Amino acid sequence: MKYNKLGRTDISVSEICLGTMTWGTQNSEAEAHEQMDYAVQEGINFFDTAELYPTTPVSAETQGRTEDYIGSWFEKTGKRKDIVLATKVAGTGRSYLRNGEGADAKNIRLALEASLKRLKTDYVDLYQIHWPNRGHFHFRQSWHYDPFKQDRAKAVANMTDILETVGELVKEGKIRAFGLSNETTWGIQKYLTLSEQMDLPRVASVQNEYNLLYRHFDLDLAELSHHEDVGLLAYSPLAAGILTGKYINGQKPAGTRASINGDLGGRLQPLQEAPTKAYLDIAARHGLDPSQMALAFCLTRRFMTSVIIGATTMAQLKTDIGSANVVLSNDVLAEIEKVHRQYPMPL
Repeated sequence: MKYNKLGRTDISVSEICLGTMTWGTQNSEAEAHEQMDYAVQEGINFFDTAELYPTTPVSAETQGRTEDYIGSWFEKTGKRKDIVLATKVAGTGRSYLRNGEGADAKNIRLALEASLKRLKTDYVDLYQIHWPNRGHFHFRQSWHYDPFKQDRAKAVANMTDILETVGELVKEGKIRAFGLSNETTWGIQKYLTLSEQMDLPRVASVQNEYNLLYRHFDLDLAELSHHEDVGLLAYSPLAAGILTGKYINGQKPAGTRASINGDLGGRLQPLQEAPTKAYLDIAARHGLDPSQMALAFCLTRRFMTSVIIGATTMAQLKTDIGSANVVLSNDVLAEIEKVHRQYPMPL
């Protein structure tokens, strides 16, 4: 397992991060513990969660359960200090999370205290804003994204409020590093500028979607990542399971996310079928597991700090973690780029 620096901090994280969002609905507490045991055994030192989790499906009744499971594992194993732990505070829109008010000074403190209690710890290594209050194009919102309705002064005031609060929490020892999620290039850069001007905590990472079917980060965000040392924590590296091939030709196997969440957050639609089949063909021709090929491709990206995997079975987890040992040949990479040129944005 390789390890990378988290931004400009002194924190090193495994290049594969253990995602947790199925724990509490699709996975039991015992299964979550088994996954954490195995991941640590294989060299993973980085867990990612959120106050919102689990998400299959999202509900007020299950909210926070994933953090509970991680907390009980820490309590059972005593391995808190061995893990770089990341969690998130929700943005606006979830009424059962503090009336949907989103991230600001008051709500960050309330959310963090609740997370720390569930996680049975007194600090978080990486605290992230799950999505910006002002709006964004993630979660398949590209087609009606409208930044022209945003109030710049209000957005900057909120960012300043967040940074000042995070700065206080760093001094209190409750947060080690600060990160963003589902952010835009302007949003990340504005946080960086404000932190430099006000001597406040710097953005260490951004957690955005990235996979063979959705490579938005290759463009402006890659440039920002290079110049500003804000690495990507890639979520949905298998496009919510599409790149495994299990949903080809309209299939929705029992127990899968698609059988629970329908269209996988808008991903499961006809435009993805052709490129998915093309990537599956590449894997088959070269004797590669399609999941491992997709994950190994993500690991080749120079802006990648860590790839967040999520599994509901131990077999899936072992396959995903095994991608760290897969090296893609130049021929495979060239074939992937050919498909990408033909189908640049199918999701």
